[in-house]
Amino acid sequence: MIPSQRVILGAGLAILLLITAASIGLDVKSRSDAAWVNHAVEVLKKISDINLLVRRAESALRGYEIYRTAGFIDEFQAARSRIAPALGDLKLAIRDNADQVTLMEATEPLILRRIEVAAESLRLRINGDNEGSNALRDRGEGRGLMETLTGHLDRLAAGEEKLRATREAASRRTGIVLLGIDVIGALVILLLVGMLLRESQRTQVALKSTLLETTAEKQQLEAAVAERTEHLVTAHDELRLSINVLQSTFHSMAEAVLVIDSEGNVLLSNPAAERMLLHRAGMNLRNLRAISDVFHGDGLTPLKPTELPSARVLRGEQFEDLEMIVRPHSGDSARHLMISGRPMLDAQGTISGAVLVYHDATSSRETERQLQQSQKLDAIGKLTGGVAHDFNNMLTVISGNTETLVAGLKGQPELQRTARLIDDAAERCAELIQHLLSFARKQPLQPRDVEINAAITDIAKLLRPTLGEQIQIETVLQQGPMTSHIDPSRLTNAVLNMAINARDAMPNGGKLLLETHRIVLDEAYAQANADVRPGPYVMLAVSDTGTGMPQSVQDKAFEPFFTTKEVGKGSGLGLSMVYGFVKQSGGHIKIYSEQGHGTTIKLYLPPGEGTTEAATSIAQQAEGGAETIFVVEDDTMVRNFVTAQLQSLGYKTVAAADSRAALQLIEAGQAFDLLFTDVVIPGGMSGRELAEEIAKRRPGVKVLYTSGYTDNAIVHHGKLDDGVMLLTKPYRRNQLAEMIRKALNGGGMAAG
Repeated sequence: MIPSQRVILGAGLAILLLITAASIGLDVKSRSDAAWVNHAVEVLKKISDINLLVRRAESALRGYEIYRTAGFIDEFQAARSRIAPALGDLKLAIRDNADQVTLMEATEPLILRRIEVAAESLRLRINGDNEGSNALRDRGEGRGLMETLTGHLDRLAAGEEKLRATREAASRRTGIVLLGIDVIGALVILLLVGMLLRESQRTQVALKSTLLETTAEKQQLEAAVAERTEHLVTAHDELRLSINVLQSTFHSMAEAVLVIDSEGNVLLSNPAAERMLLHRAGMNLRNLRAISDVFHGDGLTPLKPTELPSARVLRGEQFEDLEMIVRPHSGDSARHLMISGRPMLDAQGTISGAVLVYHDATSSRETERQLQQSQKLDAIGKLTGGVAHDFNNMLTVISGNTETLVAGLKGQPELQRTARLIDDAAERCAELIQHLLSFARKQPLQPRDVEINAAITDIAKLLRPTLGEQIQIETVLQQGPMTSHIDPSRLTNAVLNMAINARDAMPNGGKLLLETHRIVLDEAYAQANADVRPGPYVMLAVSDTGTGMPQSVQDKAFEPFFTTKEVGKGSGLGLSMVYGFVKQSGGHIKIYSEQGHGTTIKLYLPPGEGTTEAATSIAQQAEGGAETIFVVEDDTMVRNFVTAQLQSLGYKTVAAADSRAALQLIEAGQAFDLLFTDVVIPGGMSGRELAEEIAKRRPGVKVLYTSGYTDNAIVHHGKLDDGVMLLTKPYRRNQLAEMIRKALNGGGMAAG
């Protein structure tokens, strides 16, 4: 080896030593950078642990406020005891970072103060000082502290995350430099080897070939490393984005989601689960079953432990829309839940946990129940109206003839007394039928604009002697004019019926409160109550401090003949009459009641249409006449009775059993002064249609209608059509005489 080669070889060895030393130094730095990255990760975990401990303390406080369970006190104390050591660990970990130390010094007293406030609230709750606890909560100090310290912890975490990212970048740069030094070292070694083997041409050629191959592989390796690094960075960014999207979706879901392990421990829960179920991570579903009763969808059959959703899904079952009703022991409202469940399997196919999704169907089920109740009441109303029609026909004959019989038995007191009993019974039957028709909304109303406050003041005066001294009557009336377009007599009857029910619910005395308010029922309320139209209403509330009603009684309260009173103490028609009056008036009625705390019935009545009207004076009793009355009545007994009564009043009569026979008489030239027709008659036409046909042949014909109940022929929106006169069955002789005379003098219209 020539001297120049020795010099080059020595220089090369020296360079290799320098490269090796640099490589060792950079390797040490790389390890140090990795250690700092791990340190940053540990600090982030400590920040997260402190945040979790504070939130667990808050959750335990809320749990105790809701359920008053001693387990939540232990959970709070456990979280509280771990906070101070955790703070010490965190301060020790960030002592090398002045900015983080400064931020931590500002955060620590906030955390300790928040825990002190929470502990004070818990102490007040444990001692039963709800007023003090509510005052402490209303000051909002705890919420303000929580928001501030959460912001500080987020800044601590963001700062540490920034440090971690910086240190990871430095570590990657060190690795790249280290790789470059290694490559340079390899090149130097190759160069030295080439110089040493230069004496052999064959070795030199082989060395050149090897060098070329090594260079190509190095370039491929560098390209592969660069490509892999780019892929890893892209995958990391995509993973972070996916995680953020999933977390946002999970936390914003309206459905409650629980992820549980094979023992029923809650591993993961979203905010909806905490609101809806009061379940959160760390709890066990077996322990939570003790705070509520769980039933099948019928609300009556308890769910066995083996039938619970968590038990079924951990057995490997998959299900959709499992119906369940939960009634908390705390007294909160029951929840109607629809649950879906899927088991989770590990790599070996063993069930390692499950996912449960809960949908709160309470609102939709309540709307369905209200709709079914409304449909049932409508069906009962239609049946009631049809039955009442036939009864009224019979009662017209009975009451009319017993009235004549009583008058004709003046010389026979015993028989007259018997006849009076029959007449009184017929009158009671007529009242009962009128009550049924009121429920069925088949009574023609006489609505006008009524000043509600004045009407309620007058009704309250009427109630005082009726209810007795043991019932205290109070009124809370919203100031200012407040009119409603209703039938005032029906309003009085409705309030009287509700007041009597309230009195019976307060056997030992109590308070009856009458309230009025202007109110607007919005779209949301209308959607939750199927029979309500949104808009302005006049609200009248009748409240008592009585025994209250269970839900089962509230569901049937408006049905006719339903009563909880003793036999003979009530007909069960009071609230059904109120219901019919409100519905026929275009309003809405709602019961709010709780057993042992009283009942409130709210009537939402339509607002006034104009100015209030003065009450009309009572007409004088009418006499008979000599005109000809054309009677159209399909019931033979009623037709014979009416013609006999009219003849006794001096009138001449013509009678027909249906519309077809009536038109034949008209075509034959039959003369008459007044058409007296039932609304519901056979022959292909209603009484209204018959009157319109006759009016085409004899313009200006005078018409008086009669009916056992009203229908859409002459009544629209609960009110008689303008110009239409109606005599409702059953009626007395004097009522018949008065309406016949009024129709002849005033002239009822045939068509509207």
